[in-house]
Amino acid sequence: MIPLSITSFMNNLWSSLSEWIINELPGILILVVATLIVLKFYKSFIKQLRKTIINRQQKKQDVDAQEAEKRVETLMNILRSIGRILILVIFVMILLKKLGVDIGPMLAGAGILGLAVGFGAQTLVRDIISGFFMLLENQIRTGDYAIINGQGGMVEKIELRTTTLRDFSGTIHIFQNGNINMVSNMTMEWSAMIFEIGVAYKEDTDEVVDIMKEVGEELRNDPDFKENILEPLEVFGVDQFADSAVIIKARFKTKPIIQWSVGREYRRRLKKAFDERGIEIPFPHTTVYWGERISPLKLQVEKE
Repeated sequence: MIPLSITSFMNNLWSSLSEWIINELPGILILVVATLIVLKFYKSFIKQLRKTIINRQQKKQDVDAQEAEKRVETLMNILRSIGRILILVIFVMILLKKLGVDIGPMLAGAGILGLAVGFGAQTLVRDIISGFFMLLENQIRTGDYAIINGQGGMVEKIELRTTTLRDFSGTIHIFQNGNINMVSNMTMEWSAMIFEIGVAYKEDTDEVVDIMKEVGEELRNDPDFKENILEPLEVFGVDQFADSAVIIKARFKTKPIIQWSVGREYRRRLKKAFDERGIEIPFPHTTVYWGERISPLKLQVEKE
């Protein structure tokens, strides 16, 4: 036979469990469902807020739609993460209270522990503060092409502690915000493609400049590129005398991230135009002179 004490203990345990299921479990289930509903509502709220802000930004004539969308997307990602954390923390605190856990001492202990961790985690605090000001000052946004500490790549994610870049080869680079010393944003509002075109010394630079402008205007009127080129080609003139070429510098202003495709197409068309006009694109070579007079070496073949 089962001892009376064990039977009594099992009866008391089942009675307590039944009472807890009847009195507390429905409240916990309601809390879980309410939390899921709040999370879903918050997600919808962030989406609607994003659309509203983007629409307002697009109505402003001096604001580029793509630029506004990048900035809003970056800020919304941060708000989405912070909101989820706050909702889950509140859920855990209410759940512990329903389970009969006194959260007062826990909150006090958490405050003291947080203070101790704060002194020991100065790097983490520095990363968060740096990330906050980087977002506040709109230095870079998700979707920008930036150079961070000498490493270039597309900005895939900006968080309060880290920033993530993906380079041209697909490699991910993660930077702690507190260790970012130099940020170069190549796609803020507009981008530019710089050309340093080298031609032979014998060529007429004025003619070369005219050809460059003609090709630039032709590209600018092309239906596939005219929407992405903001201004006509700027030719700055002869920039330097290199060892075997005269360097002529020019620039195209384009929409963000489009400068490389515009630059490749312009160089392709310019090469064809130079070939048609007989303009020489030089390469390093050596000319041999013989004797005191400066004249090219001539060879004469005598027949026997």
